[in-house]
Amino acid sequence: MNESLLTDFYQLTMAEIYIKKGLLKKASFEFFIRRRPERRNFFIAAGLEKIIEYLKELKFQQDEIDFLRERGFSKELIDYLKKFRFQGDVWALPEGTIFFENEPVIRVEAPLPQAQIVETRIINILHFQILIASKAVRCVLSAPNKALIDFGLRRAHGFEAGLYAARSCYLAGFIATSTVEAGRLFKIPITGTMAHSFILAHESEEAAFRNFIETHPENPILLIDTFDTIKAAYLAAKLYREYLKNGIKIKGVRIDSGNYIELSKKVRKIFDSQGAKEMMIFCSGGLDEYKLKELTKNDVPIDGFGLGTLIDTSSDVPFLDCAYKMVEYDGTPKMKFSKGKATLPFKKQIMRYLNKEGLFSHDIICTSKEAENSNNQGLLVEVMRGGKLIAKGEGISVIRDRVKEQLSSLPHELKSITNSCAYDVKFSSKLKGAINSEVKA
Repeated sequence: MNESLLTDFYQLTMAEIYIKKGLLKKASFEFFIRRRPERRNFFIAAGLEKIIEYLKELKFQQDEIDFLRERGFSKELIDYLKKFRFQGDVWALPEGTIFFENEPVIRVEAPLPQAQIVETRIINILHFQILIASKAVRCVLSAPNKALIDFGLRRAHGFEAGLYAARSCYLAGFIATSTVEAGRLFKIPITGTMAHSFILAHESEEAAFRNFIETHPENPILLIDTFDTIKAAYLAAKLYREYLKNGIKIKGVRIDSGNYIELSKKVRKIFDSQGAKEMMIFCSGGLDEYKLKELTKNDVPIDGFGLGTLIDTSSDVPFLDCAYKMVEYDGTPKMKFSKGKATLPFKKQIMRYLNKEGLFSHDIICTSKEAENSNNQGLLVEVMRGGKLIAKGEGISVIRDRVKEQLSSLPHELKSITNSCAYDVKFSSKLKGAINSEVKA
């Protein structure tokens, strides 16, 4: 699917006027999150790879041009779109960077019609991937040292959501996904077990287990809650001992329903007493960071979790209050004064400072010119110039490592999933002046 028409109608009507009236100078727009939801203490930057792909490939095909012509758009706009190629500069937080409210995640500097047309898709891409990565990392914090796997495609809001949820979960610290296409596109490990229908398709649970083990002898995991979880656990332990003699090692079992605390303890006891101590226990079904916190607090003998619907839809916080706003036009700072939706002018940069323990102390949002005169390295980096990629692409393993590293520097109180804690984000003197002028206005 070509993505050029994944924009709002008013982006094109505004671009048409810009073109007709000669408003073609460079504009700077920034994407940021205005306010953090309750109990979301930080966000994870995600989606830059897709943004770059979108901007590099963006062009209007003939059938799309014809569609817009039929809708009454002017010859000036049609001629402009025929030749459209993104020619702007992009500054962005590297994916996996922890950031906070009001901090620019990405800055687009391009001729005004271009910067305007791409607004909708940029928000669409960044909003979702940040939303899911910031949800998934809370699961990682809630269940340290546990294997977390994305199971969410089937109830995601469309296939694209399922794909990018898998990527966002993986960069946040999940170890794998069940979504096969995500494995192909993003080089994410793919895994899975079996469904209850697989068990029901056989004459017995044991026959189903044997067929699965013999067909997929590499670390099979057996689903044991179709009928009687405890009886199935004894059966799995028996098969473990039997197949181990033939060089096949059953990796473990999955429980998809019931009281996970009670069942996991009983199953663990069975395995330990039946010569299957190395078998692992995985649980899935209706899990999120809050449930994981409860389970780990009770010290359950569960080795890993499959998480789907509640993560891929970010059920408790289904959207973020984010925006993509003009901050400069033709070198002149621009500011919006709307109550509750005011914006800060100037192209901006983020300076991060650590305390003597190496933990985040505070951030300062400053103008890009102020940043140029600072000895500190800003967090936003230039990734595109003149429509060309200038930053080396990062593998997803690099992004995962960045998330892990940044989490190690995050103050303990900000890692809480139940308590709201505001990080100290300051404004430079120049931006404070702009804020004060807004208050006076």
